[in-house]
Amino acid sequence: MEEGRAYIETGILEEYVAGLLTKEQQREVLAMAAKYPEVKQEIEAIEIALEKYAISKAIQPSDGLKNKIINQISNQSPQINTPVTKPAALEARAEIPADKPVNEIPIVPLHAYEAKIKTLRIALVACIALLAMTLVALFTSRNELDEAKNQIIALNLDKQKFASKASYLEESKTELQKIADMADDPDWKRVKLAGTKMDPKAKMVVYWHVSGQHVMVDNSKMQLPPNDQEHQYQLWALVNGKPVDLGVFDMKPDTNHVLLNMKEITGAQAFAVTLEKRGGSVAPTMDQMIVMGGVSI
Repeated sequence: MEEGRAYIETGILEEYVAGLLTKEQQREVLAMAAKYPEVKQEIEAIEIALEKYAISKAIQPSDGLKNKIINQISNQSPQINTPVTKPAALEARAEIPADKPVNEIPIVPLHAYEAKIKTLRIALVACIALLAMTLVALFTSRNELDEAKNQIIALNLDKQKFASKASYLEESKTELQKIADMADDPDWKRVKLAGTKMDPKAKMVVYWHVSGQHVMVDNSKMQLPPNDQEHQYQLWALVNGKPVDLGVFDMKPDTNHVLLNMKEITGAQAFAVTLEKRGGSVAPTMDQMIVMGGVSI
């Protein structure tokens, strides 16, 4: 039940009904519908809603448009030539075969054929006009259906953005609560790193759990110049006068995480950050040190 409901909330069923999925994705949806009744019911509900929407938005052709179509078809229809007037004797009889007696030839008035042709012509024009009006209605309905599909896509994108935003807020809430709880744990050290001559305005905060050895960087309080694609920032711990690598990170103000987990360290007297080539360095480039701060006892 949980998996079926979670699958519905991804928004893929709306894209399935709108015909926007690949064959592989369609097979996946059908498999889920066969496995979970709630998925199949949701598909049927979306189809019914889409059909009702298309019907409610359908536009009937105006009478003026109908008359215009009929007149245009009538003007373009082939004309029936008026038969040449024949003598009364020929009008009363059909052409007489040479091998058949005259008294066996049926007498058929010509005006009967003309009446039938006229009737067929009117019926043909009416059928063509009806077909034209049907095509207009179908074209209008198709436009409305395309508009409905676009609205479904837009709503699905909004739904995904909302879900992503909600996930971000939930993660941020958890991490902010973790920072707040650090005040009640004396083993957590909050180390402020200040800018060097490389950038005096730079600053950031590092959290270090002495007994647990955890090290985290507070991304919300990080004020470093953005790094390019060829370089990354590298965090160092000064342990008994020697620098120890704690990992690399990028300056991303739009990151989804408030806290960035770094490598663990058993002991440290200070922390520092240098700008290194992407992937990090085995030793810090001292003239590229941008922030540094000591651990208070």
